[in-house]
Amino acid sequence: MSGLINQAKAQLWEIVNELSYAKCGNEKPNLEIALYEYGNDRISSESGFIRKVLHFSTDLDEISERLFSLTTNGGSEYCGKVIQTSINELEWGKNKDDLKMIFIAGNEPFTQGNVFYKDAITNAKENDVVVNTIFCGDYRSGVSGMWQDGATHGNGDYMTINHNKKIVHVVTPYDDEIIILNKRLNKTYVYYGNKGASKFASQYTQDMNAETLDEVVVVKRAVSKSSRLYNNKNWDLVDAEKEADFNYNKIKKKQLPKELQGKSTEEIKKYVKSKSEERAKIQQEIKELDKKRRAFVTKKS
Repeated sequence: MSGLINQAKAQLWEIVNELSYAKCGNEKPNLEIALYEYGNDRISSESGFIRKVLHFSTDLDEISERLFSLTTNGGSEYCGKVIQTSINELEWGKNKDDLKMIFIAGNEPFTQGNVFYKDAITNAKENDVVVNTIFCGDYRSGVSGMWQDGATHGNGDYMTINHNKKIVHVVTPYDDEIIILNKRLNKTYVYYGNKGASKFASQYTQDMNAETLDEVVVVKRAVSKSSRLYNNKNWDLVDAEKEADFNYNKIKKKQLPKELQGKSTEEIKKYVKSKSEERAKIQQEIKELDKKRRAFVTKKS
């Protein structure tokens, strides 16, 4: 299952990039991701070997951080239990236009545990949640293990992957330039607040985590960072000041970068404005290069 976790780490930014183009009518929806781990016998048996790793979050760096913290140790996979737990614990939202989906992946029979998978999936459907299943192994084994039946009952898709297969990323002539732009992009972030400095450091750490998988994953992450879904208003002044309720007077200057701590409010505003303009330019350059990159990948594929 470690191969599966690595694939999730590698594909996160590709998924974000695809969803950044999503629309509901004329509106562009927000993206929230929650994460559970299950089937790890280091987790308490009383919880069904299930642990909520992250509640629904729009913080893409935090999602990446939690994914990279996961390890596997083997154990029973209580699919019905983890589906039911996620339905009960998470705040799925009441908007009828929300698209709500579960993706559950594993390599044990779908029928394990004391919560019958069809009962859990029925509860999911009553909450308008679609259940998709991913079996880590060959197609027929997933069918006999009832993974396909779970997806059929959940109005979702049944998929299989070879969890030990290395994902092939297509290298393009635009990758190096995007990576350089990503480093420039990082310099446009102006942290603030209690967690600002640590969040700023985490952004760099997640860049490095992506690099451990493949250079192309760094490229995909950079593209995500140029999309509307990558918003850090909780710790970055450039994103924060675009919010209607943001107030510079509430900022504690001791929690700003050292070069801004002795500045006046007007000087800080001027600095943030310059970083905002610089960021917009860099993000546009990345988007234009990504169009060329995607065209190249499509042709190669």
